[in-house]
Amino acid sequence: MGGESCIPTLAMVTVQVGYAGMNVLSKLALDDGMSPFVITAYRQVVATLILFPIAFFLERETFRLITGKVIVQILFSSIFGATLNQVLYFVGLKLSTPTIACALTNTLPAITFIIAIPFRMETVGFRTLAGQAKVVGTVLCVGGSMLMTFYRGGLIRMWPSPIHWRYAEEMSRDAGADAGSQNMALGAALVIVSCLAWAIWFIIQAKMSKSFSSPYTSSAMLCFMAGVQCLVLAACTDRKASAWAMGWDIRLAASVYAGLIGSGLAVSLMSWCIAIRGPLFVSMFSPLLLITVAVLGWAILDEKLYMGSAIGSVLIVGGLYMVLWGKGREIKQLGQIQVVDKEEDDEEGGSSLSAISLAVLSSTPKSPRHQVEAE
Repeated sequence: MGGESCIPTLAMVTVQVGYAGMNVLSKLALDDGMSPFVITAYRQVVATLILFPIAFFLERETFRLITGKVIVQILFSSIFGATLNQVLYFVGLKLSTPTIACALTNTLPAITFIIAIPFRMETVGFRTLAGQAKVVGTVLCVGGSMLMTFYRGGLIRMWPSPIHWRYAEEMSRDAGADAGSQNMALGAALVIVSCLAWAIWFIIQAKMSKSFSSPYTSSAMLCFMAGVQCLVLAACTDRKASAWAMGWDIRLAASVYAGLIGSGLAVSLMSWCIAIRGPLFVSMFSPLLLITVAVLGWAILDEKLYMGSAIGSVLIVGGLYMVLWGKGREIKQLGQIQVVDKEEDDEEGGSSLSAISLAVLSSTPKSPRHQVEAE
C-alpha cells in the first residue's frame, strides 16, 4: 500500500483515540452528576459552532448541491447517527461502566456487516479467501472484546504509571461503590441499541456520500439538526437550571471535548472514510477503542491489567488485521476487474470506430477523376 492508502487507516485510528479520551472524561462528568441528555446537547452545540465555519471556508461551493433529498438524508443521519446513538450510549454508560460500554461497542462491526448485506454494500463470500477473512476477523474482534469484559484471569505485573491522575481515581472509586444499585443489564442493552443506531447511520451515510460528498458541510448540518433534537430532549427531561450549570470543571471539559473531538473531528473523518472505503471499514476500527481505554485506564486511573485483557487485545488486533486484509484484497480484485473491463471497452470502442470509419469512407462521394478511373 502507498502512503495515500494509509491515510484512511490513520484517520480511523485518530478517531478511536479521540473517542477513548471522550469516554474517560464523559464518565467522570456523569459520575459528577451531569445528565446524559445535557452533555449530549452541549456536545452537538459545540460541534455545530466548530464545523459551520470550516464548512463555509472549505466547501461553500457545494452549498448549491444541497437538495431536498440531501436534507432528508442528513435528517435521518442526525436521528440515528447522533441523537439516538449518543443519547442511548451516554445513558448506558451512566448505568454501567466504561469497560462494559466500550466492550459492547465492539458488536458494531458484526451489526454493520449484517445490515450492509441486504443493501449489497458488503458480500459474505464464503467461497473466497477475502470473504472468509472478513467473517473470521469479525468473530475474533467480537470474541476478543467479550473476553476482555467477562474473563479476568491472573494479574499482569506492570510498572506504575508516571501520569497517574488521583482525581480521576477518586471519581471512579465513588462511582464503583454505587455500581451494585445500578441496572447494569439495562445499561448494557442501551449500549447495544446505540450500536444498532450507529450501524444504520453508516448505511445512510454511505448512500448519501454518492450524491453529496462534502464531509464538513454534511457533518455541520447533522450536528445542527441533532443539537435541536437533543436540546428538546434535554429540556423535557431536565427542566432545572442547575442541570445546565457549568463552571471550570470536568463538566465543561467533557462537553467541549465531546463536541470538538467526539463530534466535530470524528464525524468528519468517519464521513470521509465511509465515502472512500465503505461502512464496514469504518466500523471495524471500533475494537481499538477498548484497547485504548485500557491503556488510558492504566496510565491515568491506575487500573490493573489482567490476562483476559491481554489475550482479548491480541484477538482484537488479529481479527482487525484479518478484516482489513480481506477488505483490501476485495478492493484490489475489484480494481483489477475494472481495469480489464475498461480495456475490453476500449478494444470494442476501437473496433467500432474502425468499422464506422470504413463505412464513412465507402459512402463518401467519389471525385470525377476517381469516377473516370473506375470506368
